[in-house]
Amino acid sequence: MWTYYPELLAKPVPRYTSYPTAAEFDAIDGDLYRTALQRTQGEVSLYVHIPFCEKICFYCGCNTGRANRRQRLESYLAALDGEIDSVARELPAGVRVTSIAFGGGSPNAVTPDDFRALFATLDSCFSLDNPTLSIELDPRTLTADWMAVVAELGISRASLGVQTFAAHCQQAIGRIQPEDCIVRAVDGLRDAGVASLNFDLMYGLPGQTMQDLEDSLQRTRVLGADRIALFGYAHVPHVVPRQRAINVSALPDQARRFAMAELGYAYFATHGYVPIGFDHFARPGGDPLARAALEGKLRRNFQGFTDDGNEVLIGFGASAISSFPHLLAQNEKNSGRYRMVSSQGRLAAHRGIVRSAEDRYRGAVIERLLCHGRARLGAGLMREARPQLEPFVARGLASVDREWLTILPEGLPYARSIAAIFDVYRQPKSGQFSSAV
Repeated sequence: MWTYYPELLAKPVPRYTSYPTAAEFDAIDGDLYRTALQRTQGEVSLYVHIPFCEKICFYCGCNTGRANRRQRLESYLAALDGEIDSVARELPAGVRVTSIAFGGGSPNAVTPDDFRALFATLDSCFSLDNPTLSIELDPRTLTADWMAVVAELGISRASLGVQTFAAHCQQAIGRIQPEDCIVRAVDGLRDAGVASLNFDLMYGLPGQTMQDLEDSLQRTRVLGADRIALFGYAHVPHVVPRQRAINVSALPDQARRFAMAELGYAYFATHGYVPIGFDHFARPGGDPLARAALEGKLRRNFQGFTDDGNEVLIGFGASAISSFPHLLAQNEKNSGRYRMVSSQGRLAAHRGIVRSAEDRYRGAVIERLLCHGRARLGAGLMREARPQLEPFVARGLASVDREWLTILPEGLPYARSIAAIFDVYRQPKSGQFSSAV
C-alpha cells in the first residue's frame, strides 16, 4: 500500500499541534497574555494540566512527576485554583466555556475529592455552557471511586493510556498493566456514561514485533475503542532522561517502524474505522471526531486532532499552553516555579510567540494538509515550495494543480514531512523532534 522512501523521512519533524511550534517560544511580556484574555469573546475551551502520575513509565515524554507526596499535590492544586481565579478575573463578561479537557500526567493521580473540588472551582469562576468534558486516565490506578466521579460530573470522553498489550513490551517500557486491568477500565467507564473512549497505542517499542502490534490492534477493536491514537515511540533520551532505562538496541529500525505504521493504518481502515491522518482513527456514525473528518470540520490543537472549533483555548497548570488567534502563551514549565507564581496571584504565562499574519497563513496551510490532505497555497507560496515538493510529487505522494496541493493516499505517512516544507522556522537540529513515522 505504502512505499518506504527513507530519504524523505530522514529529517525529524514536529507533530504540528501548533504553528509556530513550542520550539520557537521565547520570553514574552506578561501583559500580552493579559490583553489576549481581556479581548476574548464568545465561546472558549479550557485545558487543565495535572502533571502527576502514581507510576512513571520509562518511555513517557510528558511533563509529569510522581504523585508520591501529598503536600506537593495539595500545593499544586491550590496554585491551580489560584490561576483559575486570576484568569477568570481578566475575561470579559459573556465568555462561555463549551469544552474542558483534563490531561497530564494522569488526572486520576489526584483523589476523587480533590478532582471534585477542582471542577467546583472551574464551575464557580467561569460560565460553563454545558461543556463537553474529556479526560486522560491511567487504567492502572482507575478506582471505583474515580468511576463515580466520571459519572457524577458527566465526563463523556475519556482516553486510556494502553500503549501495548504485549507483556514483554510493557516490561521494557516500565508500564505493567494486564489485560484485565484494561477491561475493568473500559467496562467501568462505559457504565459511567463515557460515550467516546480513546485508546493510546504505540508502535516502535523495544522488542515489539509485527505480531505483537497486530495483537494489540485486535484487542483494541474487540474492546470497542471509539478512537485510536497510534503513535510511533520517539526515543530522545537526551531530552527525556528517563528513557535511558530503555534498551536502544531492542528498538525497531526505521523501515520496521514504517511497516508497523502501515499495518496499523491498514488494520483499522479495514475494520470499521475512519482514518484521521495516518495514525488516528475513529468509528463512523457516532463519534464526533469521525463526523468532523467526514464533514471537513476537523481541526488540530495542543490535544492533537479535534472536533473543537473554538478559536481560543486557555491552558491551566505547569507547562500548559494557551492559544489565541494572535498569540501562543505557555505557563511556567517547572512545577515549583509555577506554584510560586500562581500563589502570588500572578498570571503564569511567561513564554510564547506573537503570531504574525504570515504565521497564521502558514499555520492554516499546515493544519489543512494534516487534517484534510489538501490546501490552497497561493501563487507565491507555491513558487517557494515547488522545489521541495518535487521529490514527493515525482514519487506519486502528492499532486499539484495550479495553487492546490493534495497529499495522495500513498503520501499519508509523509504528511508531516510535506507540511514541514511550509515551516519557515524549521531548521531541525539532530534529535530535536521525533521521526515523521
